[in-house]
Amino acid sequence: MNLADLNKIAKAMVAPGRGILAADESSGTIKKRFDAINTESTEDSRRDYRELMFRSTEAMKNHISGVILYDETIWQKAKDGTPLVKVIEAAGAIPGIKVDEGIKPLPNCPGEVVTIGLDKLADRLTKYYEQGARFAKWRAVIDVGAGMPSYSCIRANAHALARYAALCQAAQIVPIVEPEVLMDGDHDIDRCLEVTTFALKETFQELYYNKVALEGIVLKPNMAISGKKCPKQASVQEVAEKTVKMLRDCVPSAVPGVAFLSGGQSDEAATAHLDAMNKIGNLPWGLTFSYGRALQAAAQKTWLGKSENVAAAQRAFAHRAKMNGLAALGQWKADLEKKAA
Repeated sequence: MNLADLNKIAKAMVAPGRGILAADESSGTIKKRFDAINTESTEDSRRDYRELMFRSTEAMKNHISGVILYDETIWQKAKDGTPLVKVIEAAGAIPGIKVDEGIKPLPNCPGEVVTIGLDKLADRLTKYYEQGARFAKWRAVIDVGAGMPSYSCIRANAHALARYAALCQAAQIVPIVEPEVLMDGDHDIDRCLEVTTFALKETFQELYYNKVALEGIVLKPNMAISGKKCPKQASVQEVAEKTVKMLRDCVPSAVPGVAFLSGGQSDEAATAHLDAMNKIGNLPWGLTFSYGRALQAAAQKTWLGKSENVAAAQRAFAHRAKMNGLAALGQWKADLEKKAA
């Protein structure tokens, strides 16, 4: 393992004003998104849609540091025959790959899941590295509910994340460590804070036990936020203050940066929360975004699967990328959204 190189890539992934595009939706997830815009999900339509983002020069060059790809996409070629990995590199971004194989029920823990995919991961990482991937992603899923999460669930997922991270670093790939506490429930922000703190502390303990070099990872956590069904939604400022305090309590300063997931927040809420955290400032690590839907939704609705809408969809994508780039610097303002509209 060359830690200096891993650290250089991790720092580039969280460079000021830039963030990560999560374009790693599974075939099932992207089919749901395409169904919503009446577009058939085929290998070609998925490629065309992702290619329009990767070729959105303004967004990619100025605001996107890296792209998380799905296994199908990393091997695909653009319409003109250029490998998509090369299209991403030419735009000045780093190609990455989602390596987990989804979730399975956790035995003896009703309603809870564990992420799978460690078997043969070392072999897969070697192939992904040869294909151009320089970072990877593994997502743990932790649900909040009555009697959940259990310690078994937190521990099993933290252990898997740490083993994945160690395998990545051995393959000279930067691991994105993503323990996601879901915002689907009716819990309030303080319950989210409590569970996320537990998950983060356990994850960093497992990373230590597995000898993972923190200088060569990027953390992708959820924000401390109210559950979607909670009658009392926390304000932007409360989310920012509680999330920053949580990170200070849990995340060692050796970590180069934190790239938040959006987790089902609206486009603008995800941007506003990130901006408010960066306005607090004076933090030991960079805070940026690793958004999927919150970066792509506007572009999808504009594209509608039609080639004549590509340029307009690229403008919609570039706008969201720019807004989040400003938020990563603490320079976003709500009226910038209205001006663009």
